[in-house]
Amino acid sequence: MSVPGYRDTPARPWDAHSPVDPDEAAEFLELFHSEQETGGGARERIARVRDEIAATGTYAHTYAELVFGARVAWRNASRCIGRLYWRSLVVRDLRKVTAPAEVFDELVRHLRLAGQRERHVIRPVISIFAPNAPGRPTVRLWNDQLVRYAGHRHADGTVVGDPRYVQFTETLQQHGWRGKPDDPFDVLPLAIEAPDGTVSLHELPEDAVWEVSIEHPEQRWFAELGLRWYALPAIANMRLTIGGVDYPLAPFNGWYMGTEIGARNLADHDRYNLLPLIAHRLGLDTSTERTLWKDRALVELNRAVLWSFDQAGARISDHHTESERFLAHVASEERSGRPVPADWSWIVPPMSASTTGVFHRYYPEADQRPGFYLDPDARELGRRGRSPVPAPAARCPVAHGERPSPLPRPRPVPALIPPVRPATPDVAVAPVAASDVAQVPGQRRGWLTRLRRRSSSMGV
Repeated sequence: MSVPGYRDTPARPWDAHSPVDPDEAAEFLELFHSEQETGGGARERIARVRDEIAATGTYAHTYAELVFGARVAWRNASRCIGRLYWRSLVVRDLRKVTAPAEVFDELVRHLRLAGQRERHVIRPVISIFAPNAPGRPTVRLWNDQLVRYAGHRHADGTVVGDPRYVQFTETLQQHGWRGKPDDPFDVLPLAIEAPDGTVSLHELPEDAVWEVSIEHPEQRWFAELGLRWYALPAIANMRLTIGGVDYPLAPFNGWYMGTEIGARNLADHDRYNLLPLIAHRLGLDTSTERTLWKDRALVELNRAVLWSFDQAGARISDHHTESERFLAHVASEERSGRPVPADWSWIVPPMSASTTGVFHRYYPEADQRPGFYLDPDARELGRRGRSPVPAPAARCPVAHGERPSPLPRPRPVPALIPPVRPATPDVAVAPVAASDVAQVPGQRRGWLTRLRRRSSSMGV
């Protein structure tokens, strides 16, 4: 299915209570049978699926359909430059896993399977959990990626960590998490919401999070900054839709392109904002923009990221190589008679854009399905989470015109049984609207202030 003009949000809002569109299901099944060369059978399969949708409002994919649909969704991802390898996606069928604790265990397995530190392997993996069905809510994950760093706001207004996740961090703290307030790279726990609305927080084990220390091939002082980043970018809050069936929890990963870390996560003014510090340590003139100090600092930061990942054996691509691979993917798809939807503003790298081939052409923009979608509520959850519901205030029932319930008759208590301590309240409580969470301020001081002071004292 192709809808012109796909941009920031899905072409049509997702209604979790609506039945599956039988025509969309039929279109997917025809695509599956034509590309897989199954030797026929599409007509019979479509007839059975139409009957199933009429009876239940949805239908179940076969494993082969699920694998094909997930891979084609990656092929259709208009904002991904790394689609040349769409056929290599490892698909994990976890549709029967529904309990929050079991979901967490499988998310940890995903990280360990996709990023094998001992073997220096990063492979593209997707874990597909239970599909949406009318009247049957599913488990939700609040986090936008399986691994992210907290943003700790201190009493003096400074932020230690990633400013983008200050609100999310504060919400998790309201749910009982403490973290490491002085660690700028404090891994956030996973917040899993059960179908009944209760929320549980789960700390990722250290061996499941592959982190790379960022150093520089020539500038030895880079190691003193104590920078690091995780090796596996696993998107966790996008809805996968295949033939009209929606999978709200389907985390997937590829591998990093260096500029995602070096030109955005560590460099953006509203993220870690490292360019002023690096320029200072390089001895650059920052008094005017015309010295291009930001550009020079940006190049050295990106060199450090690529070199560090190479030293750690963690797969990463540079923006020049990945641009050429994307153009090879476009050519391959065009030979197969398939258009390649692409959002130019996302495909073009955030540095040295005009030196890459992807900069010098345009691409069709279309919403092709199967596909991945970031729904507004999922985006909001990933930024803010939901604050816990406060306990109801005690009140006198008689004053409100209510008749008090009769007191239960006391039960005899065995004499030798010691008194039982009250149970510790569970942090997994029902959520409320995310609008109750405080707003994130602009970029603040924090751990970088200490680094800058250290740099000044060294006379750099």
